[in-house]
Amino acid sequence: MVILDENEISFPDPHLYHPKDGLVAIGGDLSVERIWFAYQLGIFPWFNPEEEILWWSPDPRFVLFPDELKISKSMKKIIRDEKFRITENVCFEEVMKCCGEIPRKDQDGTWITDEMLKAYTTLHRYRKARSVEVWLGEELVGGLYGVDMGNVFCGESMFAKVSNASKAGFIWFVEKYKNKFNVIDCQVHTEHLESLGARSIPKEDFLNFLKTES
Repeated sequence: MVILDENEISFPDPHLYHPKDGLVAIGGDLSVERIWFAYQLGIFPWFNPEEEILWWSPDPRFVLFPDELKISKSMKKIIRDEKFRITENVCFEEVMKCCGEIPRKDQDGTWITDEMLKAYTTLHRYRKARSVEVWLGEELVGGLYGVDMGNVFCGESMFAKVSNASKAGFIWFVEKYKNKFNVIDCQVHTEHLESLGARSIPKEDFLNFLKTES
């Protein structure tokens, strides 16, 4: 594991550094410049509030190719019936807060700290991050957010307050941008995203997608 210098924006080369647990560095800060540089290298921050900043580049990488998106019959009906209203970039900060507040299995508290919220909201203002909002009437019931790398979208988190809300938002997003993004980065395995067609690929393959960023 590499200890980062707060005064220097640098990371170990992810092509050469292969820790078994995917943890490549610790420390540094959450400046927009450092976070953006990290994503260009396929690295992302993920840590608990009481921890130092941890930076990850897992191998394998869990991703979804847009043309492999799976939509169940029940989800097709929900989409066809227009149960939800879906918007984009309407309330990015609120989506992040909801992602942090939603209870999750086997997880106490949240990794979306105030510092993380500030950093990604700034990225959003620079048009380097996107959010999707899912509404039931006038209530925000689901959504997701992530970082736009050009031809790769690095998904960060999603939430749902009612059944199928996050799935509806994710499907809408993938279908809308299937000709823009070659791959949707889901970082690590979840059953939720696997059900939608995500799968694991070697880290090196994922890094090669970042190299071809348009």
